[in-house]
Amino acid sequence: MPGKNTPEQPSRPGKGPILGQGHGLSDSEGEMIKQMIREEQHPSRELFIPQEDLAAEATTTMSPPTAKVIERSRIRPILEMFNRDFLYGQGRFDEYKGGLIFKWGDGYSRRHIWAKVEDGNLLLETSHTKKCDKPYCNGTHHVLTPELYTDLTLINQELGDRFRRPVYESTED
Repeated sequence: MPGKNTPEQPSRPGKGPILGQGHGLSDSEGEMIKQMIREEQHPSRELFIPQEDLAAEATTTMSPPTAKVIERSRIRPILEMFNRDFLYGQGRFDEYKGGLIFKWGDGYSRRHIWAKVEDGNLLLETSHTKKCDKPYCNGTHHVLTPELYTDLTLINQELGDRFRRPVYESTED
């Protein structure tokens, strides 16, 4: 499971684990906890964005080339595990023609992981605004070529880093 140090996934020197622990929930346990949280909070927000609130460029379906890259990278199932094990299913996924966004939180604590596809590369939005030490960083995105985004170890590391340091959304987003 991403984010956990197991014999198959030793800890990475200089990189801390994801804060908190995954709960190793079964899908039914995760669904029960998700339902309990939603009933307790009486949230008015749904786990999807109503069609009338979507931006003009938003769609409900990724383009076929985008969907192919997202599928080959395996980011959606990994993010679904993060959602189940760390967020108790309170995150939501929205698809756009050019990518996928995973959002969680409300009000002042809204966060997201945005993955988009450009020229056959997978771009993961970063929370930093200047180039970091990774060779595939352009300052605002980590640009992963097909060789990189099909490397499951790299994808797990990147998504773990994006989950630990997500992009915070302003309240006017």
